[in-house]
Amino acid sequence: MKLYRWSDVPLEQMNPAVGRQVIHAQRMTVARVQLRKGGLVAPHRHESEQITLLAEGRLRFTVEGESVVLEPGEILHVPSGALHQVEALEDSIATDLFAPRREDWIRGDDSYLRG
Repeated sequence: MKLYRWSDVPLEQMNPAVGRQVIHAQRMTVARVQLRKGGLVAPHRHESEQITLLAEGRLRFTVEGESVVLEPGEILHVPSGALHQVEALEDSIATDLFAPRREDWIRGDDSYLRG
């Protein structure tokens, strides 16, 4: 067993509008993502299934061409391999769960977030 506190997990500023804190377990990744209004996560896809839980703000997800606005307290499932992007309509904080874990993030192959 291992206890984590977000206050102890370093914030990685991916670009001026997107920051993340990440915990990699053996089979899953958990990320707390902070997006400033107007911030974009460019279109991308990954092997991992994704569950996003929105705590604050509003996010527009476009998944395989279909858009939805996520409100606080709502949860979105992004299937494995689905092309998706995110736009922050307000300053937002979301928790993302990924399974299997994000090996691309561990390797640093996440250029769609950087810049």
